[in-house]
Amino acid sequence: MYKLFYAPESASMGVRVLLEEIGAPYELIQTTVAMDTPRPPEQLAINPNGWVPVLLWEGGAMYECAAITVFLCDRHPEAGLAPAVEDPARATYLQTLVYFSNSVQNAFQLTYYPDRFVDAPVDEPSAHRRGNRRLRETWMIINDQIGDNEWMLGQRFSAADIYLFMLTTWLNSAIGHPAISEFSNAKRIADKVLQRSSVQHVYQPWVENPEY
Repeated sequence: MYKLFYAPESASMGVRVLLEEIGAPYELIQTTVAMDTPRPPEQLAINPNGWVPVLLWEGGAMYECAAITVFLCDRHPEAGLAPAVEDPARATYLQTLVYFSNSVQNAFQLTYYPDRFVDAPVDEPSAHRRGNRRLRETWMIINDQIGDNEWMLGQRFSAADIYLFMLTTWLNSAIGHPAISEFSNAKRIADKVLQRSSVQHVYQPWVENPEY
């Protein structure tokens, strides 16, 4: 039984999709991403940053979405969500997850939390604008990487495709983000991921209202 500290509109939704794909039993522990709302002490004991996802299992706990993704896929190879260590595609898989986490998500942070990157409120609009430009730059890198591939790793579906879909749900044109339609290869994959029953289940509120 896994336990997942979980909040809507966060990276914990992507981890929940993985758990659905794997078919492992899990329990959701509701928390929040609201900056002015306290986190459960149990969550903070594992991740003092107060962020989600946080995953617990018998004998262990961890945080960081990309790390949890690698862990779950390696722990459940029968699900076929990641290349094995000796598979040549493993390099692209790991590279993509780290790029998503390190570069794309950092650009999102610039737009959603500009105060984390500047000393004074007067500079926040500049950080926000740079974040929007950086989002376009990083999504173009991903779009070019995909090229004519059916999936992120070529012809095989993987956890990297789930991660890509999760990130597309964070794009918000109302605050200046580029639209996913600008990146036709990424959109093509995201549209296919959306058809999976695991994604339909977890993202039902978003499917019904993409602005929720």
